[in-house]
Amino acid sequence: MKRLYVLLLGVLAAVSLSALAGAQASAGSARAARVAKVQLRRTSLGKLFVSGSGFTLYTFSTDHRNKNTCITVSGCPRIWPALTTSGRPTAGTGVKASLLSTIRLPNGSKQVTYAGHPLYLYRESTEPGETYYVGAMQFGGTWFAINAAGHSVK
Repeated sequence: MKRLYVLLLGVLAAVSLSALAGAQASAGSARAARVAKVQLRRTSLGKLFVSGSGFTLYTFSTDHRNKNTCITVSGCPRIWPALTTSGRPTAGTGVKASLLSTIRLPNGSKQVTYAGHPLYLYRESTEPGETYYVGAMQFGGTWFAINAAGHSVK
Protein backbone atom coordinates (compact mmCIF):
# COMPACT_ATOMS: atom_id res chain seq x y z
CA MET A 1 0.00 0.00 0.00
CA LYS A 2 2.86 2.35 0.88
CA ARG A 3 4.50 1.75 -2.53
CA LEU A 4 1.24 2.53 -4.31
CA TYR A 5 0.94 5.79 -2.38
CA VAL A 6 4.53 6.80 -3.25
CA LEU A 7 3.98 5.85 -6.89
CA LEU A 8 0.76 7.87 -7.03
CA LEU A 9 2.50 10.92 -5.51
CA GLY A 10 5.29 10.60 -8.08
CA VAL A 11 2.80 10.51 -10.97
CA LEU A 12 0.91 13.53 -9.61
CA ALA A 13 4.16 15.48 -9.19
CA ALA A 14 5.22 14.67 -12.76
CA VAL A 15 1.84 15.72 -14.16
CA SER A 16 1.93 18.97 -12.15
CA LEU A 17 5.45 19.84 -13.33
CA SER A 18 4.53 19.06 -16.92
CA ALA A 19 1.43 21.28 -16.74
CA LEU A 20 3.44 24.10 -15.14
CA ALA A 21 6.14 23.90 -17.81
CA GLY A 22 3.49 23.98 -20.53
CA ALA A 23 1.78 27.00 -18.98
CA GLN A 24 5.10 28.85 -18.72
CA ALA A 25 5.95 28.04 -22.33
CA SER A 26 2.53 29.31 -23.43
CA ALA A 27 2.94 32.52 -21.42
CA GLY A 28 6.39 33.06 -22.92
CA SER A 29 5.05 32.54 -26.43
CA ALA A 30 2.18 34.96 -25.78
CA ARG A 31 4.63 37.62 -24.60
CA ALA A 32 6.94 37.02 -27.54
CA ALA A 33 4.06 37.32 -30.01
CA ARG A 34 2.74 40.64 -28.58
CA VAL A 35 3.62 43.30 -31.12
CA ALA A 36 2.13 46.73 -30.46
CA LYS A 37 -0.12 48.32 -33.05
CA VAL A 38 -0.72 52.07 -33.26
CA GLN A 39 -3.89 53.09 -35.06
CA LEU A 40 -6.29 56.01 -35.41
CA ARG A 41 -9.71 56.21 -33.81
CA ARG A 42 -12.41 58.86 -34.04
CA THR A 43 -12.96 60.40 -30.58
CA SER A 44 -14.64 63.47 -29.12
CA LEU A 45 -11.35 65.34 -29.79
CA GLY A 46 -11.01 64.16 -33.40
CA LYS A 47 -8.94 61.29 -34.75
CA LEU A 48 -6.38 60.26 -32.14
CA PHE A 49 -3.72 57.58 -31.83
CA VAL A 50 -4.86 54.52 -29.95
CA SER A 51 -3.39 51.16 -29.05
CA GLY A 52 -4.32 47.95 -30.84
CA SER A 53 -7.11 47.49 -28.28
CA GLY A 54 -8.44 51.01 -28.94
CA PHE A 55 -7.19 52.84 -25.83
CA THR A 56 -5.96 56.42 -26.25
CA LEU A 57 -2.19 56.87 -26.40
CA TYR A 58 -0.45 59.76 -24.67
CA THR A 59 2.81 61.69 -24.65
CA PHE A 60 4.36 63.29 -21.57
CA SER A 61 5.38 66.95 -21.78
CA THR A 62 8.61 66.44 -19.80
CA ASP A 63 9.95 63.74 -22.14
CA HIS A 64 12.78 64.54 -24.50
CA ARG A 65 13.27 62.95 -27.92
CA ASN A 66 13.55 59.18 -27.44
CA LYS A 67 13.70 59.56 -23.64
CA ASN A 68 11.09 58.34 -21.13
CA THR A 69 11.20 60.63 -18.07
CA CYS A 70 8.11 59.09 -16.42
CA ILE A 71 10.21 56.15 -15.23
CA THR A 72 12.28 58.53 -13.08
CA VAL A 73 9.24 59.79 -11.14
CA SER A 74 7.94 57.66 -8.27
CA GLY A 75 4.53 56.15 -9.09
CA CYS A 76 4.37 57.50 -12.64
CA PRO A 77 4.91 54.21 -14.52
CA ARG A 78 2.19 52.55 -12.46
CA ILE A 79 -0.44 55.11 -13.57
CA TRP A 80 1.00 55.88 -17.04
CA PRO A 81 2.54 52.63 -18.32
CA ALA A 82 4.70 52.72 -21.41
CA LEU A 83 3.25 51.20 -24.59
CA THR A 84 5.65 48.31 -25.04
CA THR A 85 6.21 45.83 -27.82
CA SER A 86 8.09 42.61 -28.35
CA GLY A 87 8.97 43.46 -31.95
CA ARG A 88 8.73 46.26 -34.47
CA PRO A 89 5.47 48.16 -33.82
CA THR A 90 2.92 48.12 -36.63
CA ALA A 91 0.99 51.07 -38.04
CA GLY A 92 -2.73 51.13 -38.69
CA THR A 93 -4.32 53.07 -41.54
CA GLY A 94 -3.32 56.75 -41.39
CA VAL A 95 -0.32 56.18 -39.10
CA LYS A 96 3.10 56.69 -40.71
CA ALA A 97 5.02 53.47 -40.14
CA SER A 98 8.30 55.27 -40.83
CA LEU A 99 7.77 57.41 -37.70
CA LEU A 100 7.16 54.43 -35.40
CA SER A 101 10.17 53.15 -33.52
CA THR A 102 11.19 51.93 -30.07
CA ILE A 103 13.50 52.87 -27.21
CA ARG A 104 14.99 50.49 -24.67
CA LEU A 105 13.83 50.97 -21.07
CA PRO A 106 16.03 50.15 -18.04
CA ASN A 107 14.08 46.91 -17.43
CA GLY A 108 14.95 45.74 -20.96
CA SER A 109 11.49 46.20 -22.49
CA LYS A 110 10.97 48.23 -25.67
CA GLN A 111 8.72 51.31 -25.53
CA VAL A 112 6.99 52.43 -28.72
CA THR A 113 7.74 55.96 -29.94
CA TYR A 114 6.21 58.10 -32.66
CA ALA A 115 8.51 60.71 -34.24
CA GLY A 116 10.72 60.27 -31.16
CA HIS A 117 7.91 60.79 -28.64
CA PRO A 118 7.53 57.89 -26.17
CA LEU A 119 3.93 56.62 -26.07
CA TYR A 120 1.96 55.76 -22.93
CA LEU A 121 -1.39 54.34 -21.87
CA TYR A 122 -3.44 55.54 -18.91
CA ARG A 123 -3.99 52.70 -16.43
CA GLU A 124 -7.36 54.04 -15.23
CA SER A 125 -8.96 54.10 -18.70
CA THR A 126 -12.00 51.87 -18.75
CA GLU A 127 -13.25 52.26 -22.32
CA PRO A 128 -11.52 52.45 -25.69
CA GLY A 129 -11.30 55.97 -27.12
CA GLU A 130 -11.71 57.80 -23.79
CA THR A 131 -10.30 61.33 -23.79
CA TYR A 132 -11.05 62.44 -20.23
CA TYR A 133 -7.36 62.41 -19.32
CA VAL A 134 -6.07 64.52 -22.23
CA GLY A 135 -4.40 67.55 -20.69
CA ALA A 136 -4.09 65.93 -17.25
CA MET A 137 -1.33 67.43 -15.13
CA GLN A 138 0.42 64.74 -13.11
CA PHE A 139 3.94 63.79 -12.08
CA GLY A 140 5.41 67.17 -12.97
CA GLY A 141 4.10 67.38 -16.53
CA THR A 142 1.08 67.32 -18.80
CA TRP A 143 -0.28 64.31 -20.67
CA PHE A 144 -1.36 64.93 -24.27
CA ALA A 145 -3.03 62.76 -26.90
CA ILE A 146 -1.69 62.62 -30.47
CA ASN A 147 -3.73 63.44 -33.57
CA ALA A 148 -3.49 62.01 -37.08
CA ALA A 149 -0.84 64.59 -38.02
CA GLY A 150 1.32 63.43 -35.11
CA HIS A 151 0.78 66.64 -33.11
CA SER A 152 -0.14 66.96 -29.43
CA VAL A 153 -3.81 67.44 -28.61
CA LYS A 154 -4.31 69.55 -25.50
